[in-house]
Amino acid sequence: MTTLKERIQHDLTGAMRARDETRKSTLRMLISAVRNAEIPPEGTTEATAIALGDAEVTEIVLRQVKQRRDSIEQFRKAKREDLAAKEEAELSILLEYGPRQATREEVEVAARRVLTETGATSVKEIGKVMPLMTKEFAGRADGRLINEVVRALLGA
Repeated sequence: MTTLKERIQHDLTGAMRARDETRKSTLRMLISAVRNAEIPPEGTTEATAIALGDAEVTEIVLRQVKQRRDSIEQFRKAKREDLAAKEEAELSILLEYGPRQATREEVEVAARRVLTETGATSVKEIGKVMPLMTKEFAGRADGRLINEVVRALLGA
C-alpha cells in the first residue's frame, strides 16, 4: 500500500508525462510544502528530515486547500476572474488528495442534530454550536460553509 506522499509523487510523474502544466505545478507546490514541513526546526540536534505520515500530509493538503479558497475569494473581490479560475483549477487537484468533502446537505443534517442537542434557538447561541460542528467536519467542510448553514438554520 502506498503512502499519500508516494501517490502525490507518482501522480506528478504522470502529469509530467502527460504535459499537464496545471497539475504538474500544483503537485510540485504540494510536494515542496511537504518537504518544508519535514525540515527539522532550528536548534535541534537531529540533522535528518522528519518523516511525515499520511495524517500530517493530509493536514498540509488541507492548508493548501484553505489557501486556494481564500485566494479565490480575494481574486473575485478584485474582479480578477482569470486568477480565480487558475486557483480553482489548483483547488480541484488538491481536493483529490484530501478527505472527501461533505456536501451542504450533510452539513445541514448534522447542524439540525447539533441544534437539537444543544437547544440553540438564536444566533446569539452560535457559540454552542460552532465548536461541535467544526470538530465533526474537521477537514471535510469549509468553516464558512458550516457557519453559513448554522446561521441560516438559526434564522439569521
